[in-house]
Formats: sequence, C-alpha cells, structure tokens
Amino acid sequence: MRNSFLPRTTCALAIAVGTTLMVGCTPGPAYVRPSIQVPDQFKEKATAATETQRAAPGWVPADPGDTAMRGDWWTLFGDDTLNALEGRVDGGNQSIAKGLANLQAAKAAAKEARAAYYPTITAGVDANRNRTSQNVVGRSLAGKTVSDYAAGLDVSWEPDLFDRIGHQVDAATARYQADQADLASIRLAMHAELAIDYVDLRGVDAETALLQQTVADYTKAHDLVQVRFNGGIASESDLAEAETQLQVASAQLVDLGESRARYEHAIAMLMGVAPAELSIPVSTAAIAMPAVPAGLPSTLLQRRPDIAAAERRVAAANADVGEATSAFFPDLLLSASGGVEASRFTQLATLPSRFWAIGPALVSTLFDGGRRKQELHQAEAREEGAAADYRQTVLSAFQDVEDNLSSVRVLSDEAGTQQRAVAASGLAEKLALARYKAGATDYLEVVTTQSVSLDQRRVYVELSRRELESDIRLIKAVGGNWSADTLSNVSTNDAPPTSSSVDRREQKRVAP
Repeated sequence: MRNSFLPRTTCALAIAVGTTLMVGCTPGPAYVRPSIQVPDQFKEKATAATETQRAAPGWVPADPGDTAMRGDWWTLFGDDTLNALEGRVDGGNQSIAKGLANLQAAKAAAKEARAAYYPTITAGVDANRNRTSQNVVGRSLAGKTVSDYAAGLDVSWEPDLFDRIGHQVDAATARYQADQADLASIRLAMHAELAIDYVDLRGVDAETALLQQTVADYTKAHDLVQVRFNGGIASESDLAEAETQLQVASAQLVDLGESRARYEHAIAMLMGVAPAELSIPVSTAAIAMPAVPAGLPSTLLQRRPDIAAAERRVAAANADVGEATSAFFPDLLLSASGGVEASRFTQLATLPSRFWAIGPALVSTLFDGGRRKQELHQAEAREEGAAADYRQTVLSAFQDVEDNLSSVRVLSDEAGTQQRAVAASGLAEKLALARYKAGATDYLEVVTTQSVSLDQRRVYVELSRRELESDIRLIKAVGGNWSADTLSNVSTNDAPPTSSSVDRREQKRVAP
C-alpha cells in the first residue's frame, strides 16, 4: 500500500506502537542440554599402542560436536582400491541422496518458519458489473446496472510479542540441524558398510588363495598315493581318502565364488551402480591394521552424528514447549489496506477514488476447555522423551565403542595364538607326510593332519578379517578417524549451532 493513503501522523503512530509492542517477554523454559554421567576414558583399552599414541589429558565427557572433521578415515587401511571405491559413495549412494533430500526439506521448513517474522502483503484488482432487481423496494440502485473497478493492497503483520514465532523458528532450526547430523550419520554408516564388505571380499580372496594352494598340495599328495598304489605299496583305501580330500577342498574353493560375488554386488549397491557395472580384481595384498591409541578419550564421541541429532531433537522439543506456553498469551495483529475504486475505469487514477483502512486487533482465548494446557503437557512429555532418547543414544554409543575396543583387543590376542597354532599344525602335516613316504604310517594320519592344518589356516584368515572389521566398526563408533590431526579438531567447547533466538531465550520462564 502506498504511504499517500495514510496521514503522516497515523504512520508515525503505527510505527511507534509497533516498535513498543515488539519488546515483549519470552515465555517458555530456557534450553539446557540433558545431563548424563559419562567416564573420561573407556573401560577397554587397546594393548598394541605405544605411550606416544596416548591422548593428552584434560578430556571431558562427550558433548555433541559432529561438525569436527572426520576425514577420509578409510585411508588408514592403505588400500588404493578401497580408497577409489569409497570416493564414489557420496555421489552415488541412494540412502545418502535421500538424506540430502530430507535435509533440503528441513532447510525449507526452517526458512518457512522464519518468514513469519515478516509482514504479508497481498495485491489485487477487481472488475465487475452487476444489476440490482427493479422490484427491490428501498434501494437507490434498484433496476440499475453498475460497474465497479478496484485495485488495492492489503498488509498484515503479527508482531511476535510472546515469542511464538521465535519458538517455531527455534524448533525448525533445531530439526534442520538434526537432519544435518542424520545425513552425516548415514554417510558414516554407508562408508563403513562398504569398507566392511570390501574387507570381507578381500578375506574371500585370501581364503581362495589358501584353498588354491591347498588343492595344489592335495593334488601332489594324491599323485604320490596314486604312484604308490600303482606300485602295490599303498592300499585302495589310501587312494580313496586322498581323492576324497582333494575333491572336498576343490568344492570348498568353488563355493567361495558365490560369497565373493555377493560382496561385490553389495559394494556396487552402496556405490549406486548396477552389479554388472562393477568388477573388482582379485587381490591378496595385505590390508594395513590401523594402530588404535591406548587411551581413546571419551570426547571422541562428540563427533558421533547420532548423538548430535538426538541432542538437537531435545532442543526442538524444548522450543515446542515454549510455543505451547506462548499460546496462553494474546496475539496482536496489525493490518492496513488501501487502493482505488470507481464505477468508471477512467476515474481510477483520480484522487477521490482512493480508500484506505488501518487498525490493530488484540485477540486472546478466554476459555478452551483446557486444550492449551493439555497441549503444553504433551509438549513437556515429548521433551522428556527426547531427553531420554538422547541419554540412551549416549549410553549406546559408549557400549558400541567398548564392544569394539574389546573385540580389537581380544582378536589381536587370539590372532597371535592362532599364528602359533598354524605353525604347529603345518609342522605336524609335514612330519606326517614324511612318515607316510617312509612307510612308517598309513595315509589316514596324513589326511588328519592336513585337514587340521587347513582348518587352522582358514581360522587365521577369518580372524584377520574379523580384526579389520572390528577396526572399521570402532572407527564408526567414535565418529571417524582418531588420528592426532583429527583429535585436535575436537574441542571441549564444541556444541551444536543454535539460532540466535535460542540464545536470546536464556531467561526465566514466564508462567502461563
């Protein structure tokens, strides 16, 4: 609406009144992050790290700080193929794409909530022609046809006297931040899942190489028994046992092809490509075991995005309580309209055709049967539930880390023991074969020792795979890489970003 429609004194009065009314109170509870008792250090500690790898003192219980850099943590394993596959996850994974879409929707919702701070301006034009019945008594226009042309603006604005809009903005902003953390959590999970599938695939490759060598050794042993059988030295049962052992190992080798295909297909899905478009070459190169610091600080959990998301949903629920509290206070609506109206189109531009109207409205609910009170109770209960979810998420995160620290420690010890078992069974196999060649024993002893040796070597390959999986799950559990550079990015002051109105509401609650 053009200012010419309003007397200057009216404009000045409206501005003064509006400015005064904006200085209202902020009902609702000030947000305080839910408290939870957590240790400074984890119970389980890795045993392989040196003293120089220990974390510096001064760590505090975990607070959400998922904005800290996680880095390309998969590079810790020193595998170029893994690095290349991981590099394609963000751009192709459909779960991440959905998370991005959800984040964009939450961003739009936050902007929509903030738009309520501004006035609403509408404009319209109208042209109509009507005739009043001639048989209507007491109307000056009875039996006449009249044209009506109009153009005008309507302006309405609701000052946020009791921070109702502010609470809505706080809630929408906190939920947007929670969706940001959810997206980070999805990314972390997808990268970790691909790394685990890749380690499993390499485990199959290692087991395949082992069985290929075993089949070759069993073939040589079978040929030896065949020669001895042809010479009348070995029995037919010895030959049957050698043949059986060779065919069983060959069948196990063939069976590994199915497992490898499944892991390769799973990796393709995580990258967002069809299985036919991905082929990972066989490799038996060793994958590096990352060194786990002996004293991981619990502050690493600050970077876990699921903790951050849970905390920000508590903040959103707190803002909902504030909004429900604001409903007990009156609403002020300022509105103004103006324009031109005439019965002839040519008269619209003339001064007498103008019209305007301005006036405030203060509205308050006097009785609603307890509806607002119950809505407030619901909001408070939801906040309590969100706080419980947050605490449970923190506790689950500690359990997750402790479980994987324990797995890393136990599997490392077990792998050392298993190495000795592999060496002992290999020696027993060689001795049994030498005794058989010398005629000191039958072939059953050879078969038994060979079977035991193969089992022990396969167990060692499986343990190596499980060790790597535990490392990956531990990295995921602490929210990413634990290298020195990454640790330096985690600050005890890290906290989820909040809107300015959340900071502004750090004051006493105004009771309804």
